[in-house]
Amino acid sequence: MADPEVVPDVEAADAGGEEEPTSEEPSSQGDDVAQPAVLASQLMRDPMMLAALQDKLGSMVGGNSGYIQSLPKAVKRRIKALKKLQFEATKIEAEFYREVHRLECEYAAKYSPLFDKRSTVVTGDYEPNDEEADWPSDDEKDEELAEEVKNKASLEDKKEEDGEKKEEKEEESKGIPGFWLTIFKNVDMLAEMIQPHDEPILNHLQEIKVEFKEKDPMGFTLEFFFEPNEYFENKKLTKEYIMRSEPEEGDPFSFEGPEIIKCHGCKIDWKKGKNVTVKTVKKKQKHKASGTTRTIQKTVQSDSFFNFFSPPSPPEDEEMDEDTEALLAADFEIGHFIRERIVPRAVLYFTGEALENDDDDDYGDEEEGGEEGDYDEDADPDYNPGKEKPADCKQQ
Repeated sequence: MADPEVVPDVEAADAGGEEEPTSEEPSSQGDDVAQPAVLASQLMRDPMMLAALQDKLGSMVGGNSGYIQSLPKAVKRRIKALKKLQFEATKIEAEFYREVHRLECEYAAKYSPLFDKRSTVVTGDYEPNDEEADWPSDDEKDEELAEEVKNKASLEDKKEEDGEKKEEKEEESKGIPGFWLTIFKNVDMLAEMIQPHDEPILNHLQEIKVEFKEKDPMGFTLEFFFEPNEYFENKKLTKEYIMRSEPEEGDPFSFEGPEIIKCHGCKIDWKKGKNVTVKTVKKKQKHKASGTTRTIQKTVQSDSFFNFFSPPSPPEDEEMDEDTEALLAADFEIGHFIRERIVPRAVLYFTGEALENDDDDDYGDEEEGGEEGDYDEDADPDYNPGKEKPADCKQQ
């Protein structure tokens, strides 16, 4: 409590100018309450005092209350026993996740024939029959329009006399053009990676597969299959992700399941002049002695989706810098999303239906009548507390 001598006097409330009672004189209960309030108000007006208070509060955030340290030795011993039990539970949890991954590897073999058939439809190697294409449409108008277009195309085909032209026309409508490129552009985190010069290359992407690795160490590989193209020689580009399913030795209780810890890309054999991951820039240099200038060419990295196959390598024996850590975190998220969402539900990301489901998953429940975000009535031009709502106005 502050020394009474340094507490400023408060002006008397009475018109008669009676003095406030000092600490030496008896005071009423109301004065006892008011005096600390006045002191607090004056302290809050002092910038230096306020800054010191904020620093003190900041240092207390997340701090230990000291309760655990104050417990008797016997109680602390029991807490250690609980932590040992918790560690045993964590090991069982790790075993559970390993079993989940084993089942995932087992069921991948059951999904494989379906995904292989999907690939043949996308590339046009297989044409589904009427029974295989019998699926209800969400919009009957779209279905009717599609039927009209189909009938019109059939009439035009009958009138077509040039066999070569007809064959060429069928070739143009082969499979589902731009299937994977459309998916990538529909998903925000992938669309941000795609540059205009990437799109012609991604139009040659025919299939993405996930190859699971059960152990030593566990992980998965994304396989991107391309048709022959004028950009690179590879028929398949790969990205391998290494996962850890064991608790860390130094921090076992932070374990929340398997996590990606490393990733490795592959070398792309670009054809001459087709490497979209680099660009050549020209730079002028001036000779200090003679003053003459020369122009040199320098190759620098260019923004491209295909940088995905050249991820940064985390340092082995030193702490990772923030930029590398952020890049790898984003890379891990993208790899996991392709594995978990895009490959299993590719057609739904192509049509956009999966995007709606993702939005629903991210949308938090709200209490009925609750507010969304902060409302500033002073910034609302329509806010008028003195104006009543018309009697015949009903909320829709």
